Amino acid sequence: MSLAIVHSRAQVGVEAPAVTVEAHLANGLPALTLVGLPETAVRESKDRVRSAILTSGFDFPARRITLNLAPADLPKDGGRFDLAIALGILAASEQLPAGSLDGLECLGELALSGGLRPVRGVLPAALAARAAGRTLVVPRANAEEASLASGLNVLAIDHLLELAAHLNGRTPLAPYRSSGLLRQTLPYPDLAEVQGQAAAKRALLVAAAGAHNLLLSGPPGTGKTLLASRLPGLLPPLDEREALEVAAIHSVAGSAPLAAWPQRPFRQPHHSASGPALVGGGSRPRPGEITLAHQGVLFLDELPEFDRKVLEVLREPLESGEIVIARASDKVRFPARFQLVAAMNPCPCGYLGDPAGRCRCTPEQIQRYRAKLSGPLLDRIDLHIGVAREATALGAPRLDGPDSAGAAAQVAAARNLQLARQGCPNAFLDLPGLHQHCALSDEDRQWLERACERLGLSLRAAHRVLKVARTLADLEALPGIARAHLAEALQYRPAAHA
Repeated sequence: MSLAIVHSRAQVGVEAPAVTVEAHLANGLPALTLVGLPETAVRESKDRVRSAILTSGFDFPARRITLNLAPADLPKDGGRFDLAIALGILAASEQLPAGSLDGLECLGELALSGGLRPVRGVLPAALAARAAGRTLVVPRANAEEASLASGLNVLAIDHLLELAAHLNGRTPLAPYRSSGLLRQTLPYPDLAEVQGQAAAKRALLVAAAGAHNLLLSGPPGTGKTLLASRLPGLLPPLDEREALEVAAIHSVAGSAPLAAWPQRPFRQPHHSASGPALVGGGSRPRPGEITLAHQGVLFLDELPEFDRKVLEVLREPLESGEIVIARASDKVRFPARFQLVAAMNPCPCGYLGDPAGRCRCTPEQIQRYRAKLSGPLLDRIDLHIGVAREATALGAPRLDGPDSAGAAAQVAAARNLQLARQGCPNAFLDLPGLHQHCALSDEDRQWLERACERLGLSLRAAHRVLKVARTLADLEALPGIARAHLAEALQYRPAAHA
């Protein structure tokens, strides 16, 4: 047979579109042509494949070889197609039975000796292969990651000869048996270690219960970063679907292989980070910090120190939960359902309102400092809380107020109510869901409308007040929103003139 077809997968963002490797042998002068929009690493694969086939003891056909990577308009990069190309040539030259390749998908970079090297982004390909009902062949170093797609048959190989013996029926390979990821979570810092700050702890609890965005404002050294680092410990553990999403993102980003069940990410980029570093980018788009924080927390310390243009790109993913990076050739979509926690000082020197009167900033300097943050961005942050300086007490007891375990239990109960009622946390309610699940009595609705008018709040801000009030009711396991919940939710919104 002079034509053979092998299935493989490309990598586009966190997706793995199917690629069909077609190998055709024809009479003529010996030559090898590779078509199908291959980039440099793929074009170089023909030399790696030739050496791997010869050093493995097979014959390299002295004929005109045409290799097509379909679909032709999808860019292909990396060494992930080496194994599929080698199998296609061997099957087309009848050194391997072509029929044995029908139910397989192959990923792997070939060494010149015929050995298999690991590739990046195996988990998205494994999930796609499971959906297609095929067996996935991967280098042994990638087998544990591929096995995260439960129900998928995985063949782990170290050398091209192992797979050839399996396909010829001489030495069948048993499906890879995963040792399983350890379902363990590293201990998070305890909320009780934060001294004082009762109001900020309450806001942190509300933020965790409803997946609300949070802005902490206060002088240096008041515990803003300390509070933010406690938030992941209050959030419910990832379920299997969420954990696979997080693992797939880190697989594409090239992070180290997983050794334990994924935890909720906590990303803390420096304020000098560029726009592409924050949202992703590059000629071949890679995930940025907001995607690496998917299903977790993105903490932006010293918020006004970030470039304003960088912060403005957060507005779309805060609403949609994803980011679309457009390039001339294609658009790449990355998930970005993160919880934003930001911290800032009240003025350039940081001591505005300090009882000691240390602040020497002029009103113009303060206004210029706060103007770095746009109104539309601040509107998308549900909870604004001031963090005041506490009295210095070095000998205070370590346990001060609620601990993370108790707060996490409250958060879990509130989240369960939300998932049973509407299928998502309150912060992600759309407009129909808001009208259905955040209904008010006529008296409370009029009271809230008057309050929003006095504070100069936009309609978006009023909707976010309703979502926070719904979370406060859920923390008390109440079926409806009471006036007290609305009053507390309004305390978390700054007036428009502030």
